[in-house]
Amino acid sequence: MAEPGPQFPGPGAGDRTGPQTGEPRTRPSIGAHVPVAGGFAAGLRYAAGIGAEAIQVFVSNPRSWSLPAGEPAQQAREADAIGARLAEAGLPVFVHTPYLINVGSADPVTRDRSVASIRHSLHRGGAIGARGVVVHTGSAAGGDRDKSMLYARESLLPVLDSIPADGPDLLLEPMAGQGHLLCTAVTDLGPYLEMLDWHPRAAVCLDTCHVFSAGHDLAAPGGAAAVMSELAGVLGGTGRLALVHANDSKDPCGSRRDRHENIGAGQIGAPPFGALLRHPAAAGVPFVIETPGPQAAHTADIATLRGLRDR
Repeated sequence: MAEPGPQFPGPGAGDRTGPQTGEPRTRPSIGAHVPVAGGFAAGLRYAAGIGAEAIQVFVSNPRSWSLPAGEPAQQAREADAIGARLAEAGLPVFVHTPYLINVGSADPVTRDRSVASIRHSLHRGGAIGARGVVVHTGSAAGGDRDKSMLYARESLLPVLDSIPADGPDLLLEPMAGQGHLLCTAVTDLGPYLEMLDWHPRAAVCLDTCHVFSAGHDLAAPGGAAAVMSELAGVLGGTGRLALVHANDSKDPCGSRRDRHENIGAGQIGAPPFGALLRHPAAAGVPFVIETPGPQAAHTADIATLRGLRDR
């Protein structure tokens, strides 16, 4: 007898119907970035064990330019099998690109490698049925912001144009504010998307630790709702917000430091996450934790967020 697969919370847990139904999705699903170094089956077991309703994964080494080796036919078979498992579980999946990517780099080699890595993540993400591929918005390492914005445009527009109709969107993730970053504050997203001609395949991933560290005080009274309302205004509605990275922050607001903490154990605290989850701009948008482990801590973080969502 075949071993039963991992059991995930049903649609009622996140109030999310399957894409085939066409019904509106209201409450955000809550999940986690899960390790798949031991294979996708192990990652799915981990996700089920922590109660994840959505997952984010890497499809290549996050700290290297190297791409997975293997025959295309073998990779296609593996992707088909993974996609079938995810579809069976009804589990929304997102892909995060490697950390080395910088589409605003003054170095053409870095930009070429960045584009190749993004294309690989989009290809693999599409093969497994991912909804979106998260990419950091880049930095002007040499200090020339205008040139770096032009480099980002030249790097990203051809990639966005190449995404097939059934492929994942590219999700732009603003950063915490260190160095000469191209996009940190919520208001930076407007010029960045304008630079990309408001391309229909360009969406947004909001990281709560990043936006807090960049100076948006989520912990202040009404701060979380204000940020979401400001974001909806910048994006012209709620359609472009595709994912939220739900992370508390080890450092205070405006620190410009990107150090994630478990939900409620950091400077943001737990209550603002409830305001984020219940804001109209977050309707149907998955929240995925990238908080410190071990597994028990991830289980607790997801339980905390589900409790805040379901009140």
